[in-house]
Amino acid sequence: MIENLLHRNDSKILLIVLDGLGGLPVKDGKTELEIANTPNLDNLAKVSALGMHIPVDYGITPGSGPGHLGLFGYDPLKYQIGRGILEALGLGLEVRHTDIAIRGNYATVEYVNDRPIVKDRRAGRIPTEENRRITKKLQESLREIDGVQVIIAPGMEHRVAIVLRFPEELPEGSDEINDTDPQEVGKEPLKPVGRNPNAERVARVVEKFVEKVSQLLKEEPKANYLLLRGFAQKPRIPTMEERFGVKPCCIAVYPMYKGLASLVGMDIIKFEGNTIQGEINTLKKVWSDYDFFFVHIKKTDSYGEDGNWEGKVSVIEDFDRHLPQFLELKPDVLAITGDHSTPSKLKGHSWHPVPLLINSPYVLGGTSERFTERECLKGELGILPAQKIMNLLLANALRLKKFGA
Repeated sequence: MIENLLHRNDSKILLIVLDGLGGLPVKDGKTELEIANTPNLDNLAKVSALGMHIPVDYGITPGSGPGHLGLFGYDPLKYQIGRGILEALGLGLEVRHTDIAIRGNYATVEYVNDRPIVKDRRAGRIPTEENRRITKKLQESLREIDGVQVIIAPGMEHRVAIVLRFPEELPEGSDEINDTDPQEVGKEPLKPVGRNPNAERVARVVEKFVEKVSQLLKEEPKANYLLLRGFAQKPRIPTMEERFGVKPCCIAVYPMYKGLASLVGMDIIKFEGNTIQGEINTLKKVWSDYDFFFVHIKKTDSYGEDGNWEGKVSVIEDFDRHLPQFLELKPDVLAITGDHSTPSKLKGHSWHPVPLLINSPYVLGGTSERFTERECLKGELGILPAQKIMNLLLANALRLKKFGA
């Protein structure tokens, strides 16, 4: 329906996503947001529309892919995209309909009776330079398996993307293969098994790939194994310009988020460094070229997954210090939120609602004193599905015509 209501204008929409923003009480009954000293966010909250959003559905813990798809206005239950696709696209790899894309984690295993037992699923978050060295070794030694081309690209820290390129287009469902990552230390990696005949054919290639890689990595001190996740085929999905009439761009550090953004038609803006200031400098350079800007900040999620609430607080405070520079650009609509909650208390993603702030000249405001979970619950937006946020951003940008007579 919304496509029929679109009204293009010169307004600019800025969506800032602090990955894994939401939390739970970790000290003195306070969440990370409540502990953080955030005078700029709090002042903005007083004149903004606040609420909480549900990324996928009540009680459902989302991955980053579904979490961001919802924020971009897509139903994450309809458009299910494997992380392998996102990782590969984010690293600049071409993905075809002949391909299976996979997200890998370098890991540390200990061999017990010649069987690998996972000791660290992320290999101690090895430096990115070390990742590049190891990945180069793998790619030079492993280029083809049973007529299937193997393409490997290094990501950030322990992450890596793999594309298996088959000689012909793969039938739908060929990516229905379980992760080999057991998700817990002390367990043996899982065997890849296809859930249908087409996927089983792919799984046999994957199993040979795992065997060859484990031999090549066996003498590495930390990254001596590769766990595979998110087997995925390239989906067909409409772009944001087609759906919402915006010209969008993405400013992000980590490959997976750039991959997701490119999948929905965003231009990926390259920049040096990995700081919030670097993202702001880049945003300023392209401000006149686009009308929808997605800026991603990762470390809130990373510290949450590590159970480091102090680190998560420090990232929130660092963002708050930089917030005035975003405001200086005077976006017509500014949204600040997360793709999901990552409470340090749980050391992982969770099902909890995510704080949301929308600022424009056309909000009620005046409902809350701070940008925190509890204060957002007092806001005018209430609790809403994430995929409806895009409607609100367009409406506040005066980009939606009246429905009906």
